[in-house]
Amino acid sequence: MTEGTAMINITQDDLSEFAGKGPAFVTFGETMIRDTPADYQRLEMTRQVLRSLAGSELTLAMTLARFGIPTAYITRVPDNPYGWMIRDTARSQGINTDYFVWAPKTEPVGRLLYELGRTPRKSVAYYQRMYSAASRLGAGMVDWGCALQDCRLFHTSGITFGLAYHSKYEKNYLLEAFHEAIAAKPAGCLVGLDFNYRGTLWSPEQCRTVMTPIVRDHVDVLITTIEDMAKLYGIGCGQYSAEQIDKGNIGPLTDDDIKAFAEEVGERFCTRIVAITIRYPDSFEQHRWETAAMDSEGNFVRSPAVKPIVLMDRLGGGDTWNGGFYYGLLTAGFNAAGLEKGLRVGDAATRIKQTLMFDLPIVTKAEVQDLIKADAVGGGKRVER
Repeated sequence: MTEGTAMINITQDDLSEFAGKGPAFVTFGETMIRDTPADYQRLEMTRQVLRSLAGSELTLAMTLARFGIPTAYITRVPDNPYGWMIRDTARSQGINTDYFVWAPKTEPVGRLLYELGRTPRKSVAYYQRMYSAASRLGAGMVDWGCALQDCRLFHTSGITFGLAYHSKYEKNYLLEAFHEAIAAKPAGCLVGLDFNYRGTLWSPEQCRTVMTPIVRDHVDVLITTIEDMAKLYGIGCGQYSAEQIDKGNIGPLTDDDIKAFAEEVGERFCTRIVAITIRYPDSFEQHRWETAAMDSEGNFVRSPAVKPIVLMDRLGGGDTWNGGFYYGLLTAGFNAAGLEKGLRVGDAATRIKQTLMFDLPIVTKAEVQDLIKADAVGGGKRVER
């Protein structure tokens, strides 16, 4: 076992404290129908599409549910086959769907049209999320007190709050629902958020106006990227200025660089934990991945090494990491041990997921444990079960 790669074990004992209780993790947002050309044609030319589901919060919820954490997902869907598909998929993975809000069957589900790239051609994604049923999940639609009664971590993402701007609504329905949930959550329930800025949904100014008070006033665990914080808040990363980062002029990162970044983000938003995902896209098919996290007590963890991934599909990779990271926090605590466990589980889970096609993480605890072990002691042999 090499220095800095102590073994992390994920076992059934992790789950004993959740037995007999309601969902310990609750999240809400939008799930889209994803259309991907089945014949690898351009979107405009294909006549055959593979239909799947996509969306940050459902992907994260599925990761935790598959790992055994009692999990609930809340959204608003039309009472038609697409809405049933979202509900049935969530249920099939052990996710509680009791608090789904059902809209009239004529309302649309958000869609993602996704053309898979290959070097040097980039992937192309088109959102069709305007006026979607989920974008109008508002106050008074969910019994948040009941939904969150046993919740230890309530999560959402910046994407969710950007939907109102995307649809040019006069009010932000999902933001109203969020504030209602915050008012109803139990005292011990922490709040997590993936900043997840999407320029196709809203402008930097619109994003800052909404997200700054949300994060500063309510968020305990903030997950973000160096690029988002540089673009939106002018935050640098140690030796690299925000301008350099925004232009892509960034080289190797030291621990001190990342610590300086995490400290500035944590102080700006008064968060308990800052987690950072770092992706190095060498080509469409070959990426490298690492992460880091730091809490307000100064505990800092970073991936022992930057790890390569031979991509099949990158979508859902960050959300899968979030799920693994939260697994560590929920089972080991919101402390140094939880940071370490969450980072290792998240890294292994996302590296496996990104070798699979489509967004949803059909990843098992056993293969995550095997990869963590291989990272710690060396390996690479075929696993026989």
